[in-house]
Amino acid sequence: MTPVDERKNILTRRSFLNLSSSCLGAAAISSLMSSGASSQDQNLGGLSGVPHFAPKAKRVIYLFQSGGPSQHELWDYKPKLASMVGDELPPSVRGNQRVTAMTSGQLSFPLVPSIYKFNQHGQSGAWVSELMPHTAKIVDDLAFIKSMHTEAINHDPGITFFQTGAQLAGRPSIGAWLDYGLGSMNQDLPSFVAMVSVGSGNGGQPLYDRLWGSGFLPKKHQGVKFLASGDPVLYLSNPPGVKSSTRRRFLDDLARMNELTREEYGDPETDTRISQYEMAYRMQTSVPELSDLSDESQSTLDRYGPDVLKPGSFARNCLLARRLAERDVRFIQLFHRGWDQHTRLPSGISNQARDVDQPQAALVQDLKERGLLEDTLVVWGGEFGRSVYCQGKFTEEVYGRDHHPRCFTMWMAGGGVKPGVTYGETDDFSYNIVKDPVHVHDLHATIFHLLGIDHTKLTYHYQGRDFRLTDVHGKIVEPILA
Repeated sequence: MTPVDERKNILTRRSFLNLSSSCLGAAAISSLMSSGASSQDQNLGGLSGVPHFAPKAKRVIYLFQSGGPSQHELWDYKPKLASMVGDELPPSVRGNQRVTAMTSGQLSFPLVPSIYKFNQHGQSGAWVSELMPHTAKIVDDLAFIKSMHTEAINHDPGITFFQTGAQLAGRPSIGAWLDYGLGSMNQDLPSFVAMVSVGSGNGGQPLYDRLWGSGFLPKKHQGVKFLASGDPVLYLSNPPGVKSSTRRRFLDDLARMNELTREEYGDPETDTRISQYEMAYRMQTSVPELSDLSDESQSTLDRYGPDVLKPGSFARNCLLARRLAERDVRFIQLFHRGWDQHTRLPSGISNQARDVDQPQAALVQDLKERGLLEDTLVVWGGEFGRSVYCQGKFTEEVYGRDHHPRCFTMWMAGGGVKPGVTYGETDDFSYNIVKDPVHVHDLHATIFHLLGIDHTKLTYHYQGRDFRLTDVHGKIVEPILA
């Protein structure tokens, strides 16, 4: 339904209510606002006819590694580079591809292999570096995509592209699209939650609220950011001296006023206000219960690592992600900042890997043991990879790498993904893709497919045309599907 048609529909309902007895409108408001609405259907909202077919996954946990983790140091083993230390990147490999302004002025592009050892693991024989020993133990549950590529070469457009399907700001994020199409499975928590952790590198690329925003979709579909300290959600607690019963009466009166405004002006954003106030009220109970880890066993806490009780850590956020998945939150996005190692990469990436390795492996294992991995899709990756040549001063032990959008590695697990496979292949320099390229839109199309959505059919009419997450192209990566 277009926004114009939606408004006409609202106004038509308004006319009907105006011609009906006043008790009909009061009954509708009472039903909408009832604090005891837990008897509603589990699938709340969403579009008629969506999902388009039987889904493999019910929910998604997206572990976004902001800054561009180096595939050379983590996943994409290139043994031939060991004999080419300091050699120039062959012009035939680089071609006419652009590089960032940070290295475009370099007169030399010396090759630098990773200083870290790689080994094969599991029955699948997947190559993983020594920086990820815990993740190495779960490779038979993972599907590696070695041939990801993107059009963006700088951070903000790259991150925005992965979240919204476009490099320019203003489009709905992937979680907002899913809430719009599928609706919520839990009325006491948001359908879409975002959490941000800062890596050991301290800082990193800025992450703006629009990355989990709703763009031109109604605002009720935007993600809710959980904070690292204080109330997990701003203004969740009642002000001093205000009882819960007082707030309930206030919200009831405010809802009636908002309903009058909605019926008079036909603005669907008024529905957003109503639903957000009600959700905030319910979260006063559900969020503190979610955040209280006292019911977790010591063995579970130990599994996630020493930082699990540290507010805002990736480890704690991974454990919260599992708890959110148990409560049927649809889309859970964890952003981990600090992967942007242009110089002194070895010291920086070793700290980052230590931040995420144990928690992400624990998350996959925990989901699997609780029977949740089968219908929970876990996605891991950043906005691009890193270059095979050294940025700045070159030594064999201390080196840096620039952005590289031509090829990089991501992995997926659970939710209908085939375990223990590696898809795609890069050249001996991990500079170009030689087999089975996967574009950002292909990744999005595949995620939607696993959730039972035909990515070409989930659209929203805006500014004269139908928009979708995958824009005008995108194909499902069939070989990684179970």
